[in-house]
Amino acid sequence: MLLDIPFRQPSNGKSLLFPYAASPPAADMRVPSPAMSRPNSPIVSTKGIPDSLSFDKIIQGGTCPPMTCRDFMHYLIYVEHSAENLQFYLWLLDYTARFKSLSPNDRVLSTEVVPLAYASAESANSGSISGSNSITDSKVVTRFFADKFQAPSVQLSVPAPTKDNPFRTPPETPMSAHAPSYSFGKPSGSGSGSGDGSECGNGNGMIAPFLSETTTLRGVDHATVAADAFQAVGMRWQPFTIQPFREEISRIIAIYIAEGSPRELNASARDRTAALRALAQTTHPSALEPLRKTVEDSLRFQAHPNFVRWSIRNGNGHRVMFAVGMGIGAITVGFLIAVLLTLSGGARAWRALAAVAWLVGVATLIAGGKGMCVILHGLHRRHVRPWELWEDEANPEAGHQKMSFESGRGFNSYEDEPWVEKYAGLSVIRKIFGREVWIEEPALRRLQDQIFWQSLLVAFVTSAGLAGAFIALPKGGLM
Repeated sequence: MLLDIPFRQPSNGKSLLFPYAASPPAADMRVPSPAMSRPNSPIVSTKGIPDSLSFDKIIQGGTCPPMTCRDFMHYLIYVEHSAENLQFYLWLLDYTARFKSLSPNDRVLSTEVVPLAYASAESANSGSISGSNSITDSKVVTRFFADKFQAPSVQLSVPAPTKDNPFRTPPETPMSAHAPSYSFGKPSGSGSGSGDGSECGNGNGMIAPFLSETTTLRGVDHATVAADAFQAVGMRWQPFTIQPFREEISRIIAIYIAEGSPRELNASARDRTAALRALAQTTHPSALEPLRKTVEDSLRFQAHPNFVRWSIRNGNGHRVMFAVGMGIGAITVGFLIAVLLTLSGGARAWRALAAVAWLVGVATLIAGGKGMCVILHGLHRRHVRPWELWEDEANPEAGHQKMSFESGRGFNSYEDEPWVEKYAGLSVIRKIFGREVWIEEPALRRLQDQIFWQSLLVAFVTSAGLAGAFIALPKGGLM
């Protein structure tokens, strides 16, 4: 166990999302690469996070409660208030898999977006006739699009709903064997057992596929919102409705990308413009690469370390404050014992008894500073989160618990959920001694063990030093 002592919690993540000035529209379908669209983003160190709790492991469903993708989503909704990043990221994983499962004849309708940096590098390095011809051909094709499909007026007209469109996103879109549906980070078809080495028997559960237009924003015409977004970035022609998943892309634009959308991503104007201009011409997943990079960086280097740090807390705020108060009380008792024994005429060795109170108090105080209650830790249990207290045990995915994973829903607001008012009405005693559950994730228990042993080591050194100082004092002889 002493080998595990040098654990350090992840440092606080800095925001990776910077405001960039919008760049002028590109002349063709090529878009700026992620490296060109943002300065060097500060990388928050993930040192101290074991591989078993890595971001990829959580997304792939290889962890147990309270470190599952569902718990990660709840943290982003109720604590960090940035759930739209994970919702968009999970949808994009599923969308990319579904796009790759299309037949070659379908995929050719939506060509891949070539980053401007790569195209420029190829042109500079090769200098061949074929390379210049490919770039020229791209411009010719783009000019053909502009001439043939440009709307007669500046305002875009909303295309009429297409009947029997083979590329319309249906309810419960079926997935092929080559396109796993990422559900709570766990691919469907992995069975009821754990995924990727998880020791949990039930895994992370299932996320509903991207839903049809019947479950999208009520009273909102996604095609109109998408058309307005294309118009705002200078696109003067309508997208091809025959392209795969065009209707789904319109809903994503209306929910995540358009300015003022209910789940608007905190992306730069340059990335947003590049993505919209690319989406106006193709539905290939590469069109969303600028947004994917921004979202993934925010999740991987900011939200994930914060989630691990927050999950180490095994008690709610009232329980932690209670534990800190108990630690301060134990330290105070230790000083009273040491002072009284020093002022008395007893043997100096009796003053060492104060070290016991200091050991308990300092260890409890340090652990409380990390959000841990040593009593709960000794039982390897944690408090049930406030939003979990009134879950329907018969249907745990009911209500907001399931809706939070549906990419087609509206705002990520929870103020009107029933648990908010119910939890506020609980007494302080019930909050301190609330419901507890077993911590299933073994890696999280090991992290808490390391923090406990660190706290105990510091407490031992501190109490030994204080005891030695009081033992060195001469007898008071007052009692």
